[in-house]
Amino acid sequence: MNKNLKKESILFNNILLLSRNKVFYTKFDLVDSFENRIHLIFFHISFLFIKIKQNKLNKEFYQKSFDFLFKQIELNMRELGFGDVQVNKNMKFLIKNFYNILLYSEIYRNKVSKSKEIFFLKYLKLNGAKKHFYVNFLIEYFNIYEAFCFDLSDDSVLRGDFNFKHK
Repeated sequence: MNKNLKKESILFNNILLLSRNKVFYTKFDLVDSFENRIHLIFFHISFLFIKIKQNKLNKEFYQKSFDFLFKQIELNMRELGFGDVQVNKNMKFLIKNFYNILLYSEIYRNKVSKSKEIFFLKYLKLNGAKKHFYVNFLIEYFNIYEAFCFDLSDDSVLRGDFNFKHK
């Protein structure tokens, strides 16, 4: 594995760990589904991609990370038994969702709670009838995560060397 691919792999694996945190399925009451897991990855990586894009020198890393992310998602779908047509259809849908999430993440800090609530409920499925109660936990989590990401050094992001812990 070349050095750059290793960096993208480390970043992806750290994002994967964050997105599989049991707090999402217990405290935040999310449905444990393929779609929710992918969207959680998108939310987490979007803030890091915004951080990476701020430094024009990291353009190559950004592109390689993007390519690696979607290659891993495609491989995962194939492992789950999705056929070629279904993978292609789902990838188009997921790439569109990713860009929508990325664009919203760029202005996330300036949005009010109600806008954030609508945003999260658009992409994440929650259990039960108390969705508006649980989505507030998601808003709080991502408010803290976004601030954490923008406080990271460029080198930490490029190395995939970050350790976000939710209280």
